[in-house]
Amino acid sequence: MPTAVGGRVDRRTPVRRVTRGIDRRTVVRTGIVVAVTYAAWLAIGAFGRPYSFFDMKIYHGAVVWWASGHELYGFIAPDTTLGFTYPPFAGLVMLPMAHLPVEMAGLVNATASIAALAIVLAGLLRPCIDRLGWPLWYTVAIATPLAVALEPARETLGYGQVNLLLFALIMADLIGLRWRARRGTHVAPGDGPLLRFVYSGAWAGVGIGLATAVKLTPALFIIYLMIGRQWRAATTAIATALAVTVGSFTVVGPESRAYFGGVLWQTERVGAADMTPNQSLAGLLARLYDSIETPGLLWFTFAILMLALGLSRAVNARADGDELTAFTLVGLTTNVISPISWTHHLVWVIPAIIVLADAAVRRRDASRNPTTRAGLGGLPGVNGLRSPIWYPALTGLRHGGAAVLLYLLFLVSPIWPYEHQLPEVSHYQDGLFGALMENSLAVALIVLVAALPWRPGAEPAFYGDRTARPGALAARR
Repeated sequence: MPTAVGGRVDRRTPVRRVTRGIDRRTVVRTGIVVAVTYAAWLAIGAFGRPYSFFDMKIYHGAVVWWASGHELYGFIAPDTTLGFTYPPFAGLVMLPMAHLPVEMAGLVNATASIAALAIVLAGLLRPCIDRLGWPLWYTVAIATPLAVALEPARETLGYGQVNLLLFALIMADLIGLRWRARRGTHVAPGDGPLLRFVYSGAWAGVGIGLATAVKLTPALFIIYLMIGRQWRAATTAIATALAVTVGSFTVVGPESRAYFGGVLWQTERVGAADMTPNQSLAGLLARLYDSIETPGLLWFTFAILMLALGLSRAVNARADGDELTAFTLVGLTTNVISPISWTHHLVWVIPAIIVLADAAVRRRDASRNPTTRAGLGGLPGVNGLRSPIWYPALTGLRHGGAAVLLYLLFLVSPIWPYEHQLPEVSHYQDGLFGALMENSLAVALIVLVAALPWRPGAEPAFYGDRTARPGALAARR
């Protein structure tokens, strides 16, 4: 109905005004997304390295060699000593790209990896943005280029690696555990049996099993599931990994015997431990000792310590209702204790940044709620209540600052200006500061395993046999 405004008749309906307002907000948000994407592109150019699908060329050459009748693990890339290092199942998955040019195979892998990362970010950020009231598309459209600009993601895409795809498989199981914890909440009356099965989360564990069959290090997630008594998901993961591995023996027996009988143990196929991009504990120790090889007993001792610390903190995080932090801790622990963790393997810093940022927001919101100040350090007040915490504006600053510093560290990646290669150049060529910079990512991973906070009650994924104490969880909320 027309309304009088300032003596004039305003014939614009409220609906039309709201629509125009929404359109303006959409335009502004779209402009911000474009600006962030362009800034991420500039950051990749400034801090990244020249990329030419180096690893993809090895994979592509290996499957082309294999498809032409040669042995898969007999392939050595021209002008290198590098060959195919993945299990036979991975070779079977990659075999179709033998029919594509190598550049096209790299672009297909990059496109699929970015799409998988965006889907994962949507799943991880959904609980956070629902609480904050932000649009999902807008948040994911900003988060995806920001994540792609980080060292692990840009190295994965530039070298034609598969880490983001494996990351997506593992995080899919986290989503499955969430859905199983909320049985029936996603199912509509008209959904068919397939959708009901998907939303039931009964398939949780398949992603971890497939990732383990492609690359053995995700097997640590199976150990985590077993320690946390998530028997159904652990059984599904083990059954999936065994099924595809045994199936590979059936289909490509010679390659399977060659891999498990010899290639798996030939660590020299992947490079020297002290190489700068190896940011695992083993690489850190090798560089500290200024040696090509890692001191074995020292590495084994500290690796066992980090394994126990990471898994125990992950189980405690889950028991307090934060499955995302639990999965992140397991992934970070895998990066730390693996003998070789190239920088493109370190994708678990992405959910670590999300956890730190969300912890900061949660603490700040809680500081404004008198009923939750007790858990944030409020002082005793009258009648058992707590007075407001000191400097509430700074609440969450520690976690927020850590999230920003962690992001900047993996954006800039200061290891490359101080890259050294034995025996030509010592790792102490640039002094202690240079050694610290060359090992900065490895140090950050170790600190995260030891100190990444979890958020009690943030995203519980309890199902089947519940290991958490509901009363304690409710108290900590």
